[in-house]
Amino acid sequence: MRAVIQRVRAAKVTVLDELVSSIGPGLCVLVGIKASDTATDVDYLVRKILALRLFEEDGKRWQKSVKDLNLEILCVSQFTLYHRLKGNKPDFSAAMKGEEAQQLYNQFLDRLGQSYDSSKIKDGKFGAYMQVHIENDGPVTINLESPEQKQPDEGVDK
Repeated sequence: MRAVIQRVRAAKVTVLDELVSSIGPGLCVLVGIKASDTATDVDYLVRKILALRLFEEDGKRWQKSVKDLNLEILCVSQFTLYHRLKGNKPDFSAAMKGEEAQQLYNQFLDRLGQSYDSSKIKDGKFGAYMQVHIENDGPVTINLESPEQKQPDEGVDK
């Protein structure tokens, strides 16, 4: 699971010129889900996003998290984060497909709300053609990826 996290002064998502969600200061998180992602990946990303110290305190940088300052988070599903180029054309076959991805994305949103404050968690519209308006603060952009899960060695003599 992959996230591109941007510290923002404000952010909003519109679909067909209609406002879907908006936040003031906080984080805008673009979320990509790959085909092999599980609840373990969700837990890792939620824990990291809420603990990242991307905000100042008393003029000192990198001191406070979004949770420490009680700020908002705008999440946007973005399957294009799992791409590879075939020549000059992007291929998204590594991304988890539609309905399964939506279920894991909703689980991600639920876990964020359970671990923080559900009223502070906003999101776009899954699968829609969205316009994401971001007023970067800094700019500060952090890329996160959940670690690869080790597969048990089945049928291998030890």
